[in-house]
Amino acid sequence: MAKKDKNEVRRSVHTRIRKKISGSGERPRLAVFRSLNHIYAQVIDDANGQTLAAASTTEKGFGEKSGGNVEAAKEIGKLIAERAKEKGVTRVVFDRGGYIFHGRVKSLAEAAREAGLEF
Repeated sequence: MAKKDKNEVRRSVHTRIRKKISGSGERPRLAVFRSLNHIYAQVIDDANGQTLAAASTTEKGFGEKSGGNVEAAKEIGKLIAERAKEKGVTRVVFDRGGYIFHGRVKSLAEAAREAGLEF
């Protein structure tokens, strides 16, 4: 039997997590995806199949700064919280995407909490 690589393990963990949590109209899901160079966050209403707000380090307004560090994740956390609050969302369910709650994922979550989102 072949061994799973790191990304396959993450996908299976994420699938297991997604069986348990989903976003609703009153409490959408804050989904996080991170790559080596960027981090992405979306507020998703799974009941209606809509993305309510999104933010990532690949956006033009983000600048030439690196998206693969903790400072960038904090900025994206603040940005996603602001955009979600503009849409009237204050409470979310956090979906860490199968990643360990550490480093960039943790700093994004903490920045979103400080900016006014409730988990």
